Formats: sequence, structure tokens, C-alpha cells
Amino acid sequence: QVQLVESGGGLVQTGGSLRLSCAASGRTFSSGAMGWFRQAPGKEREFVAAITWSGGSTYYANSVKGRFTVSRDIAKNTVFLQMNSLKPEDTAAYYCAADRGGSAWWIQSANRYNYWGQGTQVTVSS
Repeated sequence: QVQLVESGGGLVQTGGSLRLSCAASGRTFSSGAMGWFRQAPGKEREFVAAITWSGGSTYYANSVKGRFTVSRDIAKNTVFLQMNSLKPEDTAAYYCAADRGGSAWWIQSANRYNYWGQGTQVTVSS
């Protein structure tokens, strides 16, 4: 059974940094992508960033481009989201997600992903 476990969330002041991790177990991911999404109270879940397992191509939402960096450790089946220059509007529950590979959905679409973590809360105080 595939499990995704996020960690690294917390409370940080505006301008601070956090590094989220997503450890995958139950399957070795060699194709497809890992994505990060977030959901703030009263808002829809939105795409944040993604990385392909093979090749390491990265994708970012415009709102985080230049501040967030997604990376992967293939040997550890783990994906990271380095978040710098955090803003109060980054406050949300952050979820990682994985697909099985071969999906026709855009990498930014939540529909692409087959597995989801439970989420980790990020709160940025002003």
C-alpha cells in the first residue's frame, strides 16, 4: 500500500523559510511526477509545484515561482519543497501527491495524482 507522509510544516514569520518533506513508501517511483498542493480555509486546493521522477523537470505556480524550490531524492523516494520568503498568503495545509506514471492530465492538475498525503500545516504570521 502506497503511503505519502509529509513533514516540516510549522509556524514562521513573514520572510522566513520552511522545508517540507514527502516520504513515499510501498512503491518505488521511477516515472510520473510528485506534486505539492495547498489548501487554505475556505479556498479550493491549488497547485504549488511538481517534479518528474525521471529527468527532474520542475513546475511552479506563478505565485511561488522564485521563492519555492522542489527537489527529489530518488534513492530515498522523497520529495522536498524548500519555501523561502514566505508570505501570510502562503498559509495553508500543504499536501504532496504522486501519480503512477502515464497520466494524460496536466502536471498541475489534481486529477493526475493517484496518491495523497495527509497534509502538513504551514502558517505564516505577519
